[in-house]
Amino acid sequence: MEKVLYLLWRDAGESGEAGEQGERFAQHLRGNLAERLLALGARGVQLNVADAAVAPGEALRQSNTRPQIEGMLSLWLDSAVARFRQPFDDAIAAAVPRMAAYLVTESQPIRNTLHPPQPGCRTAGFAQVAVLRRPPRLTYEAWLDIWHNSHTQVAIDTQSTFQYVQNVIVRPLSYGAPLYDAVVEECFPAEAMTDPQVFFDGVGNPEKFQRNLQGMMESVQRFIDLDRIDVVPTSQYVIKAPF
Repeated sequence: MEKVLYLLWRDAGESGEAGEQGERFAQHLRGNLAERLLALGARGVQLNVADAAVAPGEALRQSNTRPQIEGMLSLWLDSAVARFRQPFDDAIAAAVPRMAAYLVTESQPIRNTLHPPQPGCRTAGFAQVAVLRRPPRLTYEAWLDIWHNSHTQVAIDTQSTFQYVQNVIVRPLSYGAPLYDAVVEECFPAEAMTDPQVFFDGVGNPEKFQRNLQGMMESVQRFIDLDRIDVVPTSQYVIKAPF
C-alpha cells in the first residue's frame, strides 16, 4: 500500500466570505468526492480543509505559495503507479480547480489516541498542515537528520499536539506540481487557534510558555526557512482509516 498526498486549491473568484467559501468547498469534498474515491477502491481517505470551523485560526496561516493552499487529501492506494492511480487523479481533478499530487513516506511520532477520529466526522481540535521546502544551505541528508533525529523530540516536548504526522515527499506525481520536500500535520486543541499558551503547552506557566516558544523557534530555524513555508489551519475528516 502507498500513500499519495494531494494539495488542493479552491476557486479564488468564488463569491462569499472566506469562511463560507471554505465550508462549501469542504462539504463538496466530503460528500461527492469522498464517495467517488471509496467507490474506486481507496484503502484510506482523509480530508484536511480550511473550513468555517478553523476560521478563528486564520492568524496562524502562512502563505508563500500563490494562490494559497486550501486543503489536503490523503489517499492510501494499493499502488501509486500511474495507470492504477489515474482514476483517482481524474476524480480529484474534476472536483477542484487545481491539485498537486505527491508520493510520500509517512511517519507518525504521535498517533491520535486522545481524540480518536470517527469515520466521516470532524476530528476534535484542529490540524495544522505545514508544507516544507528544504533550505538550499542544507544537504538532503543533513536536513532529514535535523528534522527526524533532533527536531521531532523538540516539537513533541514544546507543543500541545495530540497527533503528529511527518510526510516526506518521494516525488511529485502530477504535472506542474510545485517542488516541495515534506508535508507535516499536527493536531492541536481548538483553543490553540487563538491562545499561544495552549499551542505551546504553557497554560498558567509563563516561564514554561516562553521556554517552549523559544526552544521551538530555535529548532525550526535550523532546517526550515520561514519565508518559504506554507501553514494552513484545517479541519481533519477521516473518511476511512487506512488501518
